[in-house]
Amino acid sequence: MYQDAAILFQIAGIGIIVAMIHTILKQMGKEEYAQFASLVGFIIVLIVVIDSIDELFQQIKSVFLFQG
Repeated sequence: MYQDAAILFQIAGIGIIVAMIHTILKQMGKEEYAQFASLVGFIIVLIVVIDSIDELFQQIKSVFLFQG
């Protein structure tokens, strides 16, 4: 249960940091860099989510195949 909350806080933290960077870059007139920063943040969150889904499938596999 603790791991689930940690992942949510990690994703929220990444989102807040990316939003701040995006806002700062957009106010400076660097909209291309702001878009790139948002894209990089999305990719990082996607990697975290894919890793979590992989762990979930490994646990499901171990339950149904009776592996330790």
